[in-house]
Amino acid sequence: MAPKKRSRSSTDEKAAEVVISKRVTRSSTTTISTASLTPTKPPAKKTPKTKALVQEPSKPPGPVQKTPKTKAPVTVVIEHCKQCNQFKTRAIKVKDALENDISGINVLVNPEKPRRGCFEVREEGGEIFISLLDMKRPFQPMRALDMDQVISDILDKLKQGMPVV
Repeated sequence: MAPKKRSRSSTDEKAAEVVISKRVTRSSTTTISTASLTPTKPPAKKTPKTKALVQEPSKPPGPVQKTPKTKAPVTVVIEHCKQCNQFKTRAIKVKDALENDISGINVLVNPEKPRRGCFEVREEGGEIFISLLDMKRPFQPMRALDMDQVISDILDKLKQGMPVV
């Protein structure tokens, strides 16, 4: 047997409940008449803040002071292959020694993608201190180097400022 129909008064009560509740569903929007909705005010637009003009005190015209030109800090580039940790340990050893002995020196380790089998220490301007390229395993030319001697040679050349021949 089918359920009994509800009386008209019960549907009016539900419509009143829907208006009171804040939840809006598709079915409830059709039962609510558009006249019963209260229009809401759109939020006020924010006005952009204006920056206050700050005037710096003007300096009186006078003699221009010339600062003595200082020599730009030297930048040394260490390029080492990432194929083996032997390259990395030697590069770190050179970097630490240069930074400890010369103040104000910039040492860059692999600023660009390194070449394969390469260990090179050079000045950023192009002056090459040591260059071992295209080494194959077991990297005998690099292992044969006395790194303490190499570091001292690099330090001497940097302190003298003489180009490498």
